[in-house]
Parts: sequence; structure tokens; C-alpha cells
Amino acid sequence: MPKSLMPAALPRNASGNISRGIMPKLSRELYVTYGCIAFAVVMTGLTFAELVVRATPVTRLHPGGLVEAVAFGLIVALLAYGGLVYQMARAGHFRRLLTSRDGAVPAIRTAQREGPARPLAVLVPSYREELEVIRQTVVSAALMEYPNRRITVLIDDPPFGDPGQRAALQATCKAIRDLHTQFERLAQPFEDAYGRFRRRMLGAIDARLETARVADLYRLAGHLIERNAATWTGRGPKSHADGFFAEAILARLVMEHRQTAQAFEGEELAASEIDREYRRLESLFRVPIDSFERKRYANLSHQRNKAMNLNAYIGLIGGAYREVVTAEGVVLQSCAPGAADVVAPAADYLLTLDADSVVLPDYAVKLVEAMEADERVAVAQTPYSAFPGAPGMLERVAGATTDLQYLAHQGSSAFGAAYWVGANALLRHSALIDIRTDTVERGHIVPIFIQDRTVIEDTGSTIDLIRRGWRLHNHPERLAYSATPPDFGSLAIQRRRWSNGGLIILPDLLRHLLSRRHGGSAGEGPMRIHYLVSPAVANGGLLALLAIPFDAHLASIWLPLSAAPYYFLYGRDLKQTGYRWSDLARIYALNLMLLPVNLAGVFDSARQILTGRKAPFARTPKIEGRTATPVGYLAFQGLAIVYLLASLARDILGGVWQHAVFSGLNLALFAYGFARFIGVREALADIRLIAASRRAPILADPAPERELPAACEPSMPRRSARAAASADA
Repeated sequence: MPKSLMPAALPRNASGNISRGIMPKLSRELYVTYGCIAFAVVMTGLTFAELVVRATPVTRLHPGGLVEAVAFGLIVALLAYGGLVYQMARAGHFRRLLTSRDGAVPAIRTAQREGPARPLAVLVPSYREELEVIRQTVVSAALMEYPNRRITVLIDDPPFGDPGQRAALQATCKAIRDLHTQFERLAQPFEDAYGRFRRRMLGAIDARLETARVADLYRLAGHLIERNAATWTGRGPKSHADGFFAEAILARLVMEHRQTAQAFEGEELAASEIDREYRRLESLFRVPIDSFERKRYANLSHQRNKAMNLNAYIGLIGGAYREVVTAEGVVLQSCAPGAADVVAPAADYLLTLDADSVVLPDYAVKLVEAMEADERVAVAQTPYSAFPGAPGMLERVAGATTDLQYLAHQGSSAFGAAYWVGANALLRHSALIDIRTDTVERGHIVPIFIQDRTVIEDTGSTIDLIRRGWRLHNHPERLAYSATPPDFGSLAIQRRRWSNGGLIILPDLLRHLLSRRHGGSAGEGPMRIHYLVSPAVANGGLLALLAIPFDAHLASIWLPLSAAPYYFLYGRDLKQTGYRWSDLARIYALNLMLLPVNLAGVFDSARQILTGRKAPFARTPKIEGRTATPVGYLAFQGLAIVYLLASLARDILGGVWQHAVFSGLNLALFAYGFARFIGVREALADIRLIAASRRAPILADPAPERELPAACEPSMPRRSARAAASADA
């Protein structure tokens, strides 16, 4: 694993400040960034000065010259804007690291000393996921060190389907039940030990003996995790994600528990410290795990997106419900806790966690600490990183872009411009209640907490939150990891969704920034705006430079120099994040491959603005095998290569050497990207596959079945759930 991707925090001293040894390096990076910003500003200024000088005689001779010069200058300005935003975010990131004390306090022990922790509900939205994917996600959440947590998998598989789909649904439900039972058994010896200790506390205790017992329990905890590791990581061939899960979570916990046991050997703790350790041990594996299927109920939303899956359950939190059969199907009605079929216990915090993500053991305690420190923080998160060690070139390069996006997100916090990134986040329930709206679906009032107006529900909800005076916090530590699509077809689905929605949300952001109530930093507006418009601006600007044969007189030696600081810092960040300088060229090639994908997402936004019809939510495939790349994207790549080849020939024949270099480099990278990230053989196979599927006869959808959908058996017997609800009440 690359050193900089290791889950450890930056070295700190006893008072929580960054250790002196690391501070010179951080300061050096900050000064390098400031120097690059100054250089980029000067070079950009010289670029425009020369553009004005060169364009003036051209515009006098050619009526369209002014339009061409203005268009070229606008494209250059927008691309320079994007580069400066990244550099400013980088400066903000290192400035935060120099001043931040996040992660310095062992929050879990502090919380145990001060009293019971506020309840945390972990919500895992899932749609036809592989069992191994769900299992690792749930286990990583279950092994988080937080004393008052519960996990609910929000299964969004249709309750009707063919026998194979029904079997898969039941297998998912069984896996969740098995995990609940397994963690109940793991927790039992520690709960029993704590109960016996509390009885011994009624009299005199032997502190040395009790400390030895605590050490034995820590050894037992490590042994139990080690014994179950094979089950939790899967018994088949191990992927790099499996290896990371085993090393960064399971092996880490085994080592930490054994080190704690060794530290307590021969020691004699005070009674209060012994009690704290027993309570910590008692909560290590005590985590109820269950599932919920919103599509079983006629009075809940059935909209096909992650936001409404989450909204359906969030609307039930804090209540008890019974199932009632009506003419339209099964509905949930509020009832007394003792008569409930479905119980959604109250929770102050919600952790939303995608089913292909994992969190490290200290995720919850560190983010809850940030929540507790500021009651106006609505979202605390650590934007996810890619699983290190990807075997394929595409997955590794796409993961590199994710890892550098983490840096940009961290830097945006320095300007108060953070956005919620939805793969994982800790949410304050009261903040979601504050931004709640209602809609009507099939005659039922449906609550909306997380916006579903666009497919980027996290970004849209960010605007709702900041308009109400809530803040977002990016924790400066890598505590969450998520899968990167391994093939171009699935990556295209993900990136098209990511690039759709920004233009729709932009008017809401502008109204907020222009309102008198807004009092943010000077950098907040430019950074927030760039986050929303960058898919359109960056991809549209690059396509224009590639496609439009601008007059050679508009070119300037200062133009590539103005872009050099951005690429220098981006490559430097790649190197410091565990990648190679050569990956800078590969990332540029991948961005060329993604041009039609990102622009298709922008087109989806424009179409929704004009027609009001929302683009369907396209889930990123998380299955074995390869997802076919749409023919339209393949055609774009082929046409782009042919066009750049013709452009290169034209430039050489015309003696336009500066543009010839530009065309040649992009042609080479386009060809490289097509060969490495898609593949000629794979592209031909995709074309044949899609052509065959279009020739196949269209079969009618099966008629809906009359009988009620069969629910998953609950993880906890309903009798136990009702008893727990009555006890809470």
C-alpha cells in the first residue's frame, strides 16, 4: 500500500498539534503552491496581453476575427479558472493540515467517560449487490468503534422478479440475518464479562486481577476477529479490495487488541479505568444488524434512485409501524411499539454508506467528535479514496483521479466551500428534518430529506443545507475507501451521472451567494461555482480547442506556461499520493476518453432544464465481468482520432508548428487511451454485442403478480424487536 494512502493520521504531539518534524514539509508545499499560483497568474496575464496585441490587426482585416478572438480568450479564461481553483484548493488543504487538530483526541474513550453516546444509525442502500460486497461493507461498519450504533441495509431489489432474482434477494436477506446472529454471538462473552464485573463492583475488587481479565478479553477480541477473517473477506480469489479490507481493518484490529492486552499485562488500573475498558469491550461487537425493503410498501416512495431509498427509511426513524394489507398492497401504519412489525429506532446521527465502500474502525468516533464540537455541522465526512493496488490500468488511473479529488475536497473546506460527497457521510438527523419537503407519489405524501431533483443528490442537498445556515466538515484523514469501476463501460455510467446535475443546481447556488444573508469567504463562491460548472466548462473548453482550428496568430508561448503550474502541482500530488509522474499523462488520456461521457451528462442537465424531465438514475454496475461501452462513445473516440490525424497533417503542411505539437500530443494520447482503457478487441466485441441485442426480439414485461411480495425474514425476531421498542419507549 502506498505510504501516503495508509490510514494513519499525521504525526501529532500530546497537545494535538502537528509534530514539528512534519511541519517544514507542509510549509514547503504551501509555499510551492503559492509560488505556482503567482506564476500562473502572471503567465495568464501575459497570455491575454499578447492575445490582445495579436488579435487587433486580425480583427481589422477579418470581420469574424473579433468573434474568434473573444471565443478563444473565453475558453482560455475558463480553463485557467479551473486550474487556479485546484491550486487554491491545494493551498487550503496544506493550510488546514498546519492548523488542524482533527483526529488528535481518542474520541471513543472520551465519549465513554462523559456518558452514553448519542445513537447512530448506519444506513447501507443496496441494489442487487454481490453478497461479498455487502458483507464487507456491513462488517466494516459493524467493527467501527462506537458504542451506540445499529446497521440497516436498505434493500432496493424489486420484491417481484424471476426465480433467479428472488433467490438473489433471499440470499441477501439471509446474509444480513447471518451477520446479525454472528455479531450477537461475538458480543455475548464480553456482555457476560461486563455483567459479572458489575456484580463484583458491589463489593471489593482486586484491581490487578480485574486488569488481567481485561487483558484476556482484548486477546479474545483479537482472536475472534482473526478467526472470522476468512468468512468476512470471502473464500474465493482475493481482489485488491479484499486485501485492503483484510489488512487495513481486520489485521489492524487484531494487532491493536493484542497490543492493548500486552500493555495491560502486570498493570493495575484504577476502578474507573477498568470500568471504562469493560464498557469499551462490551460495545465492540454489540451492533444490531437488520434490513428494510421500501418497495414492499405501497405508501412509501418507489422512485428508482438512492436518494428516495434513503428518504423512505429516514421518514420512519423514531417510529413503530404495523403492516396493514389494503386494496393497493401492504402499507405501514403507526402503532404502539409493542404491536409493531417494523421498528425504526430514533437516531441523532445517520451514517450513509454505499454498498461498495468500507470505513476504518475510527471513522464514527472521529466524525462524531466533529459533530459534537459544532452543533451547526450538518455533514461530517472524509471523501472516499480508491482501494489501493488496483490490478488494471484503467482502475488504477481512475482511482488516482478519485484520490486527488479527496485533496481538492479537503482544500475547499478552508474556504467554507465543502460539498457533501455521497459515498459515505455522517449526517445530523435534525439538519435533515430542517430541510425536509414533501411530495405526493401515487396518492401518498412522501417526505424528502435528501434531494432527488437531480442524480447528484448529495450536491443538491448541500445547497439546501447551507441556505439554512448549516455547515459541512471534511475530516482531514483518509477513513473511507470505495470501489473504482474496473472497465470503461461501468466507469462511463458513473462519470456520466457525476457530470449531470450541476447546471440544474447552479441557479439555487447563485441565489444563495447573492442573498444578503450570505456572509461566506471571498473564495467560497468561485470554488462552489466551479464544482458545479466544471463538467461543462472543462470538457467543453477542451473539445473546442481540439475541434476548432483557431487562427495561428492567436497562439502564444505564454499559454502553455500558464497551464504548467497546474500540471506540475497535479503531478506532484500524484507522486505524494503513491502514484507516478507518468500517471499524469495517463490521466490526461483518460480525460480525453471521458470527453463524450462527461458532455453527455451535461446534455442530460440541459435537457432536464428545457423539458423538466429528469434523467433516470443509472447505478454503477458492481458485478463480475465487463460492462459494454455504448457505441456512441466508441464512435466519438474513432472520429476524434481521425480528426486529430487530419488536423496534424494540415498543421504540418501549413507550417503551423505550435498547433501541430498540440494536435500530435492529443492524437498520441487519444490513441494510447483508446488502446489501454477500452481496447480495440474489446470495442469490436462491444459493437457486436450491442448489435446482436438490438436484433433480438423484444419480450413483453411479465405481468405483475397478484400475491403480496414475500418479505425478507427480519434479522431480529419481531418479538425481540417489539420488546426492544417497548423498552426504548
